This record gives sequence, structure tokens and C-alpha cells, in this order.
Amino acid sequence: MERTQQLRYFLFGQHFADGVRVTLEIIIPTILFSFLGDVHTGMTLSLGALCVSISDGPGPVVHKRNGMLYCNIFIFLMAIVTGFLNTNVLFLGMLILVSTFLFTMFSVYGNRASSVGTAVLLLMILRMSTEVPTDRILIDSLLILAGGVWYMVVALLIYKFTPYRPVQRALGDCINETAEYLLIKSKMYNPFTDLEKKYKKLLDQQVIVSEKQDAVRELLFKNRAILKESTHYGRVLVLTFSNVVDIFEHIMATWYDYGLLREKYKSTGLLEEISDVIKNIAGEMKNIAEAIHSNDPYKKEFELIPALDILKKKIDATSSTGSTIMLKKILVNLRNLGEEVEEILKYFKEDLSGKRKFRTEKDYSRFVSHQQINGSVLKNNLTFESSVFRHSLRMMITCGAGFAIAKLLSTGHHSYWILMTIIIILKPGFSLTKQKNFDRLIGTIGGGIVGLLIVGFVKDENILFGLIVFFMIGTYTFVRLNYVVMVIFLTPYVLILFHFLGLGVIDVAGERLADTAIASILAFLASYFLFPHWESRNLLGYMAGVLKSNIHYLQKLKVLFFGSKISSLEYNLVRKELFVATANLSAALHRMLSEPKSKQQHQKEIYQFVVLNHVLSSNVASLTATLYNNQQPVSKAILSKLKSSIQSLEKSLEQIEEGYVPSDPEMQTLLLSQNAETDPHLVEQMNFILKVADDIGKLTDTITQ
Repeated sequence: MERTQQLRYFLFGQHFADGVRVTLEIIIPTILFSFLGDVHTGMTLSLGALCVSISDGPGPVVHKRNGMLYCNIFIFLMAIVTGFLNTNVLFLGMLILVSTFLFTMFSVYGNRASSVGTAVLLLMILRMSTEVPTDRILIDSLLILAGGVWYMVVALLIYKFTPYRPVQRALGDCINETAEYLLIKSKMYNPFTDLEKKYKKLLDQQVIVSEKQDAVRELLFKNRAILKESTHYGRVLVLTFSNVVDIFEHIMATWYDYGLLREKYKSTGLLEEISDVIKNIAGEMKNIAEAIHSNDPYKKEFELIPALDILKKKIDATSSTGSTIMLKKILVNLRNLGEEVEEILKYFKEDLSGKRKFRTEKDYSRFVSHQQINGSVLKNNLTFESSVFRHSLRMMITCGAGFAIAKLLSTGHHSYWILMTIIIILKPGFSLTKQKNFDRLIGTIGGGIVGLLIVGFVKDENILFGLIVFFMIGTYTFVRLNYVVMVIFLTPYVLILFHFLGLGVIDVAGERLADTAIASILAFLASYFLFPHWESRNLLGYMAGVLKSNIHYLQKLKVLFFGSKISSLEYNLVRKELFVATANLSAALHRMLSEPKSKQQHQKEIYQFVVLNHVLSSNVASLTATLYNNQQPVSKAILSKLKSSIQSLEKSLEQIEEGYVPSDPEMQTLLLSQNAETDPHLVEQMNFILKVADDIGKLTDTITQ
């Protein structure tokens, strides 16, 4: 059942849908014109479609349209320039140097602009070895433009007829990964699992959940059509996503001392049963995710209340052997979590009763980042302080070296593969380049073996053509999903294509492997020696971001302690800031661990810093959620502990970020009730938060020394 569900999830997924669509859009011009006896025209049109497809990344339709429009303009101009210069090695070399620097600098404007730059460079590389008569240059460039426009028009038309499918799939992905986060957390209750390993998995999964949440925000909150209140289904999607984020916060906020839990209750066998109940809730969420993802109806399969009633009886039965307060608290949290999961089921009924108020478009726009597109952004990054500038120089020098090697030590007729491989695998950070390098080599070897076996044993051209389409779909399906799998599909696709063109497949396979090896060596050396980007140098910035987010979170808690109210918008923005900052730090730490040992600094301490900040934010979230609907003033003793916690974090932040100015140490006391009772449980929670804040301070001292 699980394998069937995974297969169904894949087949209804956005990646597979895009893979089929992109393949058809690229291959149709070639098929059509081959029937008309003009393969050259068809392949030139397909080249334009191929390049524009690179800029067709996930996101709002207006961004997709603008990205593809600018991509068409740039590839048209590049086709003309390359056509006139590729007959002169010196001029072509200068074009490569200038273009690789300029179009790599496009990444200052974000991922979509970066993909436009990559598409233009790919067009240049593919056309630099094709010499055409002067009178054909403009015609071929117009054909490339026509192919790009064909791709753009079809892509926008498909979106117009299915505007909600990308959002549904992204929302399903988000729910599925949130369920996976819950599944990992369920194993922390099991006394027979390794806590440290599970905690590392939890932090890694938090990065994935954060990425999925950002993907949904981009699709929802930058899409005016969906945010219009008159669009009922759009409102259902937005409010369902809000529920999913609430569920994630609830899961994250439900934090316990799992070591102490095991010590106290391991012998009762109750922890395994709690773990099983949580697994069932996660399973229910996965089923919901699959239904939303596949655009199918769904009826609840797991009944939580009967399971909790059975668990409660067992907990009550063990109360005579010791305190079961912690177990009962877990029971309450599971019941609350079940109610929140139940809210998602209203998606299938499109029932908005009892849900929060739908916000304005302006409010929702605050949850997403907005990239400015102007000349000053580019100008301000023309300095060695900019990582994009350093990477652009690195790309320019490496591609220049690759071009020189291709001309001096040509391994065949397709030495442009060296440059193509460089622009794909050379990334700003060493760890990303290293991973791409490894994936490219493994994929090329594996795919080459598959391609040679197919060409060697399959002689029927109809079957071979069907296999080309199959490998094309696989290539464009996995292009953003799994790079090594994408290369495994791409290599046989290329080999079979060259077989159709009448070239020696074994020679082509050897040439491709040799060019890949040369490019991989160049990319590795460049990422290590040319203005290297080591994560350890940037971790302090990510650490500062997490500390700021936790300080803001504690300041919202302070407002609740005064008995005041905070708007849900303010609270959700602070919560989102914390999720993103924590995910960024975890991802940076993960990247650092794949770098050379000599470049890693304070690995153990930074990992502990990440864990402690996660524990801190979990406890603050738990306390804030408790007080959010029950605001009442607290005693001065409790406020004093909160004040000390904030000051401890600000002291740590001063050590990390030069020029940071702490908030005013004088805190308002007039609103405090002189007769406010001191809640022992609240005091215990604040003592723990203060202890964690102090421990973070000690770690910061060690890291910054």
C-alpha cells in the first residue's frame, strides 16, 4: 500500500507533470518539421524551447511569464552575437569571458533571474560550435526565438486552464513533509531509538518543511487571483495552508525532556503506544496530503479519540506506581493536535465555518520576500564583499580555462560539453559544487552504461524513439527533484539521439565521460582555490538571525505577560521569521559538514547551538500558544526571568554581530498586577527558558573566542 501510494504521489506530482509537459513542448516542433522534411528548422525551434524551459521554474504565473519573456529576448540576442563571433576563436573567447561573468551576476536578482542567465549561457555554448552562413544567422536566431515563444505561450495557456493544480501539489507536498517531521518526532518517544540521530534528522527535516512552506507562500501570496476574496476555492487553499503552518508550530512546540521521559516511563510500555498513536496521526496527514496532491476526495481513516481513550485508561492504571502528569500532558497535546488535523479535512468540504478571517492581499504580501530589479542592485554587488561577484569571477575564469582546454586538447567534436558541465555544476559554495560533481560523474557513468546497452541491443528505430521520449520525460521530471537521477536519464537520451544522427555512440560516450571528468576537475579546483566560499565564515550571520528571531519571539511573549493582546498577523510573521532563520542555520551547518575538515570550525559547538535554539523556540512557542487565548498579567518574578532571558540572548548577539544595539533594558511594570499569583508551572517553564538562554550564551563565548 505504501509503495502504491508513493507511486501515485509521484505520478500526480508537479515534477512529473512538468516533465511530460516540457518534453512535449520541446519535442513537438522537431517531430512536426521532420514530417515536413525540414529537421534543421524543427531542431532549431526545439533549441529555443529547451532554453526557455530552464527559466520556467516554480512560482506565481506573473513571475513565470516575466522570466520566460526576458529569457526569450536574451537568447535571441545571444544567438545573433554568437552566430557572428563563433568563426573567430579570439572573439569567441572574449564573448565567453564577458557572458559567463555578466549572466552569472544575474543571481543577485534571485533564483529565477539566475535561471534566465543559465539559459542564455547554455544557448551560447550550444551555438558556439555551429558555424552558419552570415545570411542564416538572423533566420536561425528568429527560429530560436519562435521556439521560445511557442514554449512560453503553451506553458501560460496550460496554467490558465489549471490555475490551482500547482498550488494543490505544493500544498500536498508541504503537508506530506510536515507529517514526515511528526513521524520523526514520534520515534523520539520510543525508548529504543537513538535520540541524537533522531534529533539530527529532525533538524534536517525542518529545513525541508521550511522550503515547502516557502514554495506554497510564493504560489499563494504572490498570486492576486487566488487572494481575491471572491475566489472561494483560493480562500480554501490559503486557509488550509494557514492550518498546516499552525500544525507544524504545534508539533515543534510540543517538546519534552525525552531522556527523562524514558527514564521514568520506559518500563510501563506506554511510550511505545504514544509513539504508535503519533505515527497514526502522521499517517492520516500523509493520506490527506496525497488526496490534496492528487485532487481526489478523502474521508477520514484514523479515529484518534478512541485511541486516546484507550491510552488514557492505561495511563490511569499506572498512576498508582508514580506521577503521570507528563503522560497526561502528552495526552492533551495529542488531542489538540488531532483537532488541528481535523481542521484540514474541511478542505474537502470547502467549509470555511469557524475559520480565521481572510486577510488582505497587503497582509499576505508581508509573508513573502520581494526582489527589487534595478541597476543599483547589480552595481552594489560589484565588490569582493559580494559572494555573487566572487562566484561570477570564478565562473568566468573556470569557463575561460575550459574553453582553452577544449581548443588545445579537444577530445572530440562536442568539447562544448566541458563548458556546459561547468556552468551546471560550479556553484557558489564548495559543498554544493562537490555534491554536483559527484552526482554528475556517477550519473554519467551509470547513464552511459544504460545508453550503450540500449544502442547495442535495440535495433528497432520506433522502440529507440519511444525510449528517447521516455528518457526525456525522466530528465525533465528529475531536473529539480534529484540531480543524479536526472543525469542517469539524460546520458542515454543524448547517446540515442546521436545514434539517430549517425555518429559513433561509443566514441560519443567516451567523449562525454572525458569532457565531464575535465569539467569536474576544473570546477572542484575553482571552488577550492578561486575566492572560495566556506560556510564556517557565514555561520555567524545565520546564528545572529536565529538569536534575533528568538528575541522577537520572547518579546511577543512579554506582551502576553502584560495581559495585552497581539494580532495574529504580528505573531505569524514572527513565527515565520523564526522557522526560516532556524532552517537557514541548520542548512548551513549541513553544508559545512561536507566541506574539508580543515575548513570546519566549532562543528560540535554550532550543532549544540542549533539544538539549544530549537529547544528554546519550542518552549517559547508552547508557552505563547498557552497564553495567546488566556492573556492575564503575571507576577514581577516571572517577568524578571523573561527580562533576564532576553538580555542573555542579546548579550550573545552583541558578541556575534558587531554594532548590534540591545533593546531598552527598562521594561514596563505599570500594567503588572501587584496581586498576580505566581504560577509554579509557569515559574518552572521560565526557569528552563532562562537556563537554555544562558547555555546559548556559554556556547557563543566558545564559538566567538
